[in-house]
Amino acid sequence: MSKKILITGIGGFIGSHFLSHVLVNTDWEVIGIDSWRHKGISERLTDNEHYKKQFSRVRIFTHDLNAPISEILIDKIGHIDYVVNFASESHVDRSITDPVPFVQNNVNIVLNMLELCKKIQPEKLIQISTDEVYGATDVITNHPEWSAIIPSNPYSASKAAQEAISVSYWRTYGTPLFLTNIMNTFGEMQDKEKFIPMVIRKIKNGEEVIIHSDPEGKKSGARFWLHARNTSDAILYMLKNINLQKYPEFDRPHRFNIVGERQISNLDIAQMISKIMNKELKYRMVDAHSSRPGHDLFYGLDGKRLKDFGYDFPCNLEESLRKTINWTLENERWVA
Repeated sequence: MSKKILITGIGGFIGSHFLSHVLVNTDWEVIGIDSWRHKGISERLTDNEHYKKQFSRVRIFTHDLNAPISEILIDKIGHIDYVVNFASESHVDRSITDPVPFVQNNVNIVLNMLELCKKIQPEKLIQISTDEVYGATDVITNHPEWSAIIPSNPYSASKAAQEAISVSYWRTYGTPLFLTNIMNTFGEMQDKEKFIPMVIRKIKNGEEVIIHSDPEGKKSGARFWLHARNTSDAILYMLKNINLQKYPEFDRPHRFNIVGERQISNLDIAQMISKIMNKELKYRMVDAHSSRPGHDLFYGLDGKRLKDFGYDFPCNLEESLRKTINWTLENERWVA
C-alpha cells in the first residue's frame, strides 16, 4: 500500500527539493504545510517540473506552525505514515539581530509538530537539525552523533532546543523520532542570502566577496558541502530502510549525521565557483567574530554511522556545484 508523507516547510529550499525527490522515487501521497511568511516561496513548487507533472499526488495547506494545528486541519490531513519536519527559521544573522522571536518561532514549531504527532500517530518522524548545535570543530576531529551540544548563536541554540524537546517526547510519549544533523546544503532555488548563491551573484556582477577568516585574516572557515539532492536522498533512505529505536529498549532515538564528501574551506569553494563560471573572484578576508559574533570558523560532522547502515550519496561535490551554478545563471531572478 502506498504511503502518505507530511512535509513541513514544503516551500522552503530543502523542503521543496525533498518534495521533488519523493515524487520521483516513490508513489507516495504528499501533504505539505507552509506558512509562506518566512522563506517559503510558492514558485519552488509551481516552477518545479516534477510537481507540475504529478501535482495530483500533492495537497498543500497554508498554516503557520507557530500556532497549534486545529482539529479541522487535522481531519483534512487525515492518516499520515511519515512526517519530515523541515520548518524552521534558519538564517544565523537574523537570529543574532533579533533573537527572541527567532528562538520562540523555532521552539513553537517543534512543540506544535510533536503535539500533532501525538494525535495522528505516524510510523516515523524525522526532525531536521543542523551541524551547528555541536559548535565548532578543531578541523582534525569531526563530531560523531551524540557529541556534546555547545551551540554558538541563537539559531543553533533554537535547533538544539528543538532536539531536546523532541527527545523528551520520544521518551515520554513514544514519539517515533529520528534526529538528523545536516551539513551545509546548497542547490537550485536557494535563498540568495546563503553563501553559494551569494558568491555566484557577486562573481557574476564583479563584486567583492567577503570570506570569514581567523583574526589574522589568514585562514578561512571550512564546511562540508552537499547538494539538496543528497540531503533528500539520505532522508528518504532513513524512512525506507531504518527501523526505529524505542524507549526503554534504547536510551536514545536514532540520530544520523548527513555529511558531504569532504571538508572544504569557504575560500576554496568560492574559487571553485569562480573557476566554473570562468570569471575572476574578488574577495576580502574578514575576521569572522567581528562581523558575526559567536561565529564558528570550522564545522564538521562524522558521517560514518549512516554509511554503516549501507547508505552512500548519489552525487559528488563538483558535478553538484556545476549543475547548481549553470541552473542559477540560467535563472538569474533567483539571485538578482
